[in-house]
Amino acid sequence: MAKNLVIVESPAKAKTIEGFLGKDFTVKSSYGHVRDLSEKGISVDVKNNFEPKYEISADKKKVISELKDLVKKSETVWLASDEDREGEAIAWHLKETLNLEDGKTRRIVFNEITKNAILKAIEKPRQIDLNLVNAQQARRVLDRLVGYEISPVLWKKVKPSLSAGRVQSVAVRLIVERERERSAFRSVSAFRVTGVFKVGSSKIRAELNKRFATEKEALDFLEKCTSADFSIGSVETKPGKRTPAAPFTTSTLQQEAGRKLGYSVTRTMTLAQKLYEEGKITYMRTDSVNLSETALEGASAQIGTQYGEKYIQTRKFTTKSKGAQEAHEAIRPTHFEELKASTDSGAQKLYELIWKRTVASQMADAVLEKTTVEIQGSGLTEKFVARGEVIKFDGFLKVYMESTDEEEEEENDDQILPAVKKGDALQRQIITAVEKFSIPPARYTEASLVKKLEELGIGRPSTYAPTITTIQKRGYVERKDLEGTPRNYSILTLEKSKVDKEVKTEMTGADRNKLFPTDIGTIVTDFLTEHFKQILDYNFTARVEKEFDEIAEGLMEWQDMLKDFYGPFHETVEHTEKHSERAKGKRELGVDPASGKNVYALIGRYGPMAQIGEAEDEEKPRFASLQKNQSIETITLEEALSLFKLPKPIGIFEDEEMVVGVGRFGPYVRHAGKFYSLPKGADPLDFQMGEAIKLIEEKRIADSNKTIKEFEGTDIQVLNGRFGPYIKQGKENYKIPKGTEPAALTLEEVQKIIAEAPAKKPKKKAK
Repeated sequence: MAKNLVIVESPAKAKTIEGFLGKDFTVKSSYGHVRDLSEKGISVDVKNNFEPKYEISADKKKVISELKDLVKKSETVWLASDEDREGEAIAWHLKETLNLEDGKTRRIVFNEITKNAILKAIEKPRQIDLNLVNAQQARRVLDRLVGYEISPVLWKKVKPSLSAGRVQSVAVRLIVERERERSAFRSVSAFRVTGVFKVGSSKIRAELNKRFATEKEALDFLEKCTSADFSIGSVETKPGKRTPAAPFTTSTLQQEAGRKLGYSVTRTMTLAQKLYEEGKITYMRTDSVNLSETALEGASAQIGTQYGEKYIQTRKFTTKSKGAQEAHEAIRPTHFEELKASTDSGAQKLYELIWKRTVASQMADAVLEKTTVEIQGSGLTEKFVARGEVIKFDGFLKVYMESTDEEEEEENDDQILPAVKKGDALQRQIITAVEKFSIPPARYTEASLVKKLEELGIGRPSTYAPTITTIQKRGYVERKDLEGTPRNYSILTLEKSKVDKEVKTEMTGADRNKLFPTDIGTIVTDFLTEHFKQILDYNFTARVEKEFDEIAEGLMEWQDMLKDFYGPFHETVEHTEKHSERAKGKRELGVDPASGKNVYALIGRYGPMAQIGEAEDEEKPRFASLQKNQSIETITLEEALSLFKLPKPIGIFEDEEMVVGVGRFGPYVRHAGKFYSLPKGADPLDFQMGEAIKLIEEKRIADSNKTIKEFEGTDIQVLNGRFGPYIKQGKENYKIPKGTEPAALTLEEVQKIIAEAPAKKPKKKAK
């Protein structure tokens, strides 16, 4: 047996590291955290200085048992979890759970999985940093206190099965507020004027330095231009340069992968984790932009070899954010000469992005020549401005250019302007005034939400991806596409001496992969903002992160921080539970002309719905579920009233009535006591008899193909499932042994398979 036991978090990491160490080392995985706060209750002893009640996870008991056996046979145990607070906590939990002695325990850290880095770490072990552990404990306990105390209040005051989280709730608030900004926004139009002018055999495109608020003003200007003579008013040429962006941090990698590759933050982090564990990149949870001397040398060597010495410009970037000291380096390739890092196309694209960004950061500035030309017209006070740019030396642009969230309109910046001088006459070719509409603030993408959270100081590198995933899983936010609506706009064109008008149509409001708040997300946000101002306050959430940093630096006791927070917080919880009204997000839409009763949109037990009448009325109110594409905040009276046309009969099939309606699980057709879900996107109000018959017949065919065999007098069936044939008895499913022909099974054989099936684990109750 090897003298040394190295414990890491993942099997992939273990496999890579094992290849670097000799026969004296055994490398094993803990498969992440081995213990956590107990799922039974709050698991924090508030009265006993916030003592956490940890327990070994059920799925880790076997792992712990195996590791304990290996510990007994080893002389030294090396805890090699990641170098951030989360990794430090994993190492501490392992030490506590395995009862490791200080004398035989070593803590090692590295920010890249290469042979050199691992061997250097072995040479310089340290003890577990309890300040980092306590910072992680403070975060975990605080989030448990918030979640477990606020969630029951939401169950009583809003809707069952809801939950709240400190960072997640703030992220949802950002999305809700952005949607309301958009709803309150009123678009205004103005006419943007551009012209094309000829000088010699060349053309200059230019934009007027003024926009006109009305069509009449634009038309009057174009009329003046019919008789104007145009010439060069001034020419200004000056040198310019562009400087490369810093290497990637977690946040900037997530943003750029979203913009350039279309990756979600979760996919980005999953692929980055894979590349890290395979030794291809440095640690991917970092807010540092620093590069080591080794990295600077490696990048310079690769740039010199691949592009030439003139492209090398060594730069040392410094990290602005406080608290970044625990992360030693930016995300970079471990070997710059390695251009192919993965056979997985997604991981390879991400690696190429990291490689290009890092290499570009060590390349020379791009040298530009920027030219601005002013064009004047006789009798005109306004001037046309043309801008041009010539790249004299491409520098880092040869490799990489950073993207932005919303690319700005720069139609004139990509032209190469001809050589002109002041006073040169120009020939007007065409001048166009196009009606442009102001646009509301953009909805958040996952990438731009990460950017905003980072700007506000909310969360840390390891929290961005799980935060965005959680708010979508909880149904507070959804990522979706939105089809635009048509809008007319006017174009006025002056060519020769005549002004023509044309009306065109454009699509407005279309969105792709944007984050939208759901009705329940909006109502929960409103409730929390009203009753838990502190939790939803951006400054408070950012201040908490700073306090975690202070705990990590040993400047604050973690229990003291929790004590200061918990007292006022718990009082607010108790007061809200006793005195707050139930939140329904109730919105009055108008009056039902048929009954004269008020119509509302609100949240019910099973989600958003419309209501006609009052709860206090002698006659009970009528209710109808909103459709998936409808929202409490935007539904109109007419749209709400149309929902009460359901359920409605749509015809007779096989002597039985077909009824279309909307239920808890969406729109359906009911026929002969059976329910058939409508296809995705189908409008139940427009669903026709022929479509319903086709739906029923197709479902029958699918069901008949599903059944392989039935046994009369029993509830046992042999069915075709998504993953192949299986046995079903009542609500339980059983695997069919390999090599068995499902259609040939007898009742006795099936009963034997059921009897010999392993006992099923009880399902975990939802928190």
